[in-house]
Amino acid sequence: MRVELRPWSLADGPSLQSAVAASPDLVTQLGGADLRELEDCTRFIETHLQALGPVRYDVAITVHGCAVGNVGLSSIDRVHETAWTYYWVAATHRGQGLASRALATVSRWALEELGLFRLELGHRVNNPASCRVATRAGFIAEGLERSKLRYGDGRFDVETHARLATDPVPPLELLPIGGLPPGEARDVTPRGR
Repeated sequence: MRVELRPWSLADGPSLQSAVAASPDLVTQLGGADLRELEDCTRFIETHLQALGPVRYDVAITVHGCAVGNVGLSSIDRVHETAWTYYWVAATHRGQGLASRALATVSRWALEELGLFRLELGHRVNNPASCRVATRAGFIAEGLERSKLRYGDGRFDVETHARLATDPVPPLELLPIGGLPPGEARDVTPRGR
């Protein structure tokens, strides 16, 4: 299986449409966007997933060239050298370790190429699969934020995780990554080894 990371393309519209159709839970992850129609998927890619730098990056997780997921960085703060990370994988490709490997790869890029020091993420406590992704990718649980998220009428507790540049590197096989702009890192020496 050929798995790679790359920037999103407008040609990925059908892949995004298929992912959402097969994974209704992605509607929440994608901010409630209505992505049933191909043109809506293409527009979403153009306006949300192709927004590369300097404060947000989204990268498609691809299998044999077809986008099956996303891993991203947002809220990049150069003063404090921090960013928020997030990820999703279509139901058809879950359980294969793709999200963990993609998150570990983009994290390495963010820490080494962008020169960030702290990456953060959060997951609903009722989503143990997302917790496993974070933990495998080297993110350490830090605490619980009570009733942080609201979806519909329900409120959800969120467990926060972080990975520091000085943390041990997780023992995962990283994915090939292409098409991202070079970072402005002051020091690209691998840290935490």
